[in-house]
Amino acid sequence: MTSKISGATKIFGIIADPIQHVQTPQAFNDLLLTRGVDGVLVPLHISKDDFAACIDGLRRVRNLGGLIVTVPHKVRMIGMCDEVTERARRIEAVNVVRREDDGRLVADMLDGEGFVSGLRLGGIEPAGKRIYLAGAGGAANAIAFALAEARVSHLTVANRTTSKAQELCARIREYHPDLRVDVGTNVPYGHDLLVNATSLGLRTSDPLPFDVSRLAPSSIVAEIIMKPAETPLMAVARSKGCLVHPGLPMLQSQIALLADFLKVGQ
Repeated sequence: MTSKISGATKIFGIIADPIQHVQTPQAFNDLLLTRGVDGVLVPLHISKDDFAACIDGLRRVRNLGGLIVTVPHKVRMIGMCDEVTERARRIEAVNVVRREDDGRLVADMLDGEGFVSGLRLGGIEPAGKRIYLAGAGGAANAIAFALAEARVSHLTVANRTTSKAQELCARIREYHPDLRVDVGTNVPYGHDLLVNATSLGLRTSDPLPFDVSRLAPSSIVAEIIMKPAETPLMAVARSKGCLVHPGLPMLQSQIALLADFLKVGQ
């Protein structure tokens, strides 16, 4: 983040609803400072009802460098973009959007790459593991494809709306026909790595994303939620002797990737 905001400062935004939980501004602004960029990332609280109008307006902001997109806008954002990467097209969601000088919006999805890199930085290698993935939204789609590319042995996708899990599984099979992919229930028995890729855990009133009654101490439980740092799921998993992987490494692993896509300092 620049030490002094001026008329030449490049603006970046992170959009979400709710917005209070986002951790990206701190890390991204530190990176801007490190790279010597006159820029700032600010949180933008945009509801789904106002989403299209807001994005249409932001497209016209000439000093906007781009947007980082999070819950619940990753899927709907893809329809507002003029160009997306092949990866984002397969995933059908985006989490970073670059505004070109002519107002065109170009997007990619880096959540999956960030999640898998974060696992590895934490000493967890997904290759060969049986994975249970809770969720079928934008982040879950990205993580599912990244885990498939990481050569996991079995991927089970569970979602409250079963049809969304079925659709995600079908797309993964299309691109990874040799991977065993199944639609699961809320009971994650028989898996090595359990991933919460839902927003359940952001609020203290949220239920757990899956049934934890049969969690084995040998299981690894991974979160994508960054705030709170210790979600109820993580606390329960710890109490059962499981290895727990928090959500923050997913962000830490992709901050530089996000900045590079946004051409920060280039």
